[in-house]
Amino acid sequence: MMRTLTESLWTADHSRPIVELTVGELLRQAAADVPDKCAVISVGPGREDRTWTYAELLDDAERAASWLLDRFQPGEHVAVWAPNVPEWLVLQYGAALAGLVLVAVNPALRDGELAYALRRAECVGVFSVGEFRGTDMASMVQRVCADIPEIRENVDLNGWLPRVRATAPRAELPVVAPEAPTQIQFTSGTTGSPKAAVLAHRAMVSNAAFVRERCGLAAGATYATALPLFHTAGCGLAVMGSFYDRATLVLAEIFDPATVLKGMADHRAAAFGGVPLMLHALLGFPGREEFDLSALTVLMSGGDAVPAALIDGWARAYGVGSSAVYGQTEASPIICQTSPADAPEDALHTAGQPLPNADVAILDPDTGAVAPIGAEGEICARGYQVMLGYLGMPEATARTVDADGWLHTGDLGTMDARGYVTVTGRLKDLIIRGGENIYPREVEEALVEHPAVANAAVLGRRDEAWGEQVVAVVTLDPAQDAPSADDLHAHVRGLLAPHKTPRDWYVVTELPVNAMGKLQKFRLRDGIEAGDLQPL
Repeated sequence: MMRTLTESLWTADHSRPIVELTVGELLRQAAADVPDKCAVISVGPGREDRTWTYAELLDDAERAASWLLDRFQPGEHVAVWAPNVPEWLVLQYGAALAGLVLVAVNPALRDGELAYALRRAECVGVFSVGEFRGTDMASMVQRVCADIPEIRENVDLNGWLPRVRATAPRAELPVVAPEAPTQIQFTSGTTGSPKAAVLAHRAMVSNAAFVRERCGLAAGATYATALPLFHTAGCGLAVMGSFYDRATLVLAEIFDPATVLKGMADHRAAAFGGVPLMLHALLGFPGREEFDLSALTVLMSGGDAVPAALIDGWARAYGVGSSAVYGQTEASPIICQTSPADAPEDALHTAGQPLPNADVAILDPDTGAVAPIGAEGEICARGYQVMLGYLGMPEATARTVDADGWLHTGDLGTMDARGYVTVTGRLKDLIIRGGENIYPREVEEALVEHPAVANAAVLGRRDEAWGEQVVAVVTLDPAQDAPSADDLHAHVRGLLAPHKTPRDWYVVTELPVNAMGKLQKFRLRDGIEAGDLQPL
């Protein structure tokens, strides 16, 4: 859409209507249109592919809805704590058809984090797998649920599908409104512990549809991804976008480069969606040339800035176009997106233009006024895709979504006269490692529980492969034996998910603060880059 703006405000393009469907209705319509088309191909290392047609997936989902309604009431919250097993999707669509709210939980969480998530999201059931990447999830969820009496059902997804298929589908399922909540996704937000963002059916379905349309794929083109389903990019953009387009989704159970490349080659994937870390690993995989990726036309990425050299490497290797997305969970999740048709300068160095039906503005963080063209300010969005709120946190919701409906992303950026947005930095103290949001305060609080750590500051350090790496700077208690980096690593790993554990460790006698006592992390960052800080 060609416009010439006079200030950094993009008013919504309403020429493309919002998709007024629930998640369940999306599957029903796809199954009615293309019942025998393959909907999902689940690929995993060392096993045969598992496949569902649209008709088969709908049948499983309707039976799952009936199974769920024998145990839960519409509107109740059930958690899924699992990797990308296809049962995740059966549960997702079964819950949607039953009018339940699905709570997506990261399978890497530890006991305390899982307990927090289940309580914060007011869960009455949890679905998990027995083991994942060496973690005994069955034992962990059993321990956690023992202290949460509200949880009535603890279900192992291994073996759940035969129970579902033995359930007779109900003649009628609840009527669910498109504006009703469908999912709860956890986000670090700008302050405090992770918040439970409540997202609506129409928001997630429409957002996925608009992203799919802008990425320029041919109708029905096969889409491959290893994005985790517990992210909106996985269960929303990848799954719902494919179903909206009546396409086949090749879903990797875990991100294993050989498995992903084989799945893309075997099933002639026209697109791959992943965070920059995945793109880097696939492009650098030894023996990549042995896989036939000649069907690949579009590369989609987001979650962090995508290095221009990485996109160029894929373009030279396969002649593919690219589409980068920018957003956050609270926006269901995408606000802006580039198109493969964009000029190289825009495709490589901007976040693209806003998606349909969204107002986007660059607002002055101090005054709230719309910034002039090209001036830096906070990126804000307003429209159908803004979350319904943080569950049980009205004050935090009001801080994030203002009285005029603007979602304050906490990101800094600029907008040019054509509406292209460029992300320039962050107002919020947030680390994005491999597409995962990490809230530094959570890691800092875990660190100071160690008896030898007096204080801690956690920050992100730029990394070519991961986007950012987690770095910790600590001050030590002189009355205690000085810990090693391995000691602190083990301490944090015992409390938090592995991806939150710092990779690099430094020790200082005191943390730098300004005259008001506010920590100055930029001075620590500068000291690390200059080699002035002592590694632990």
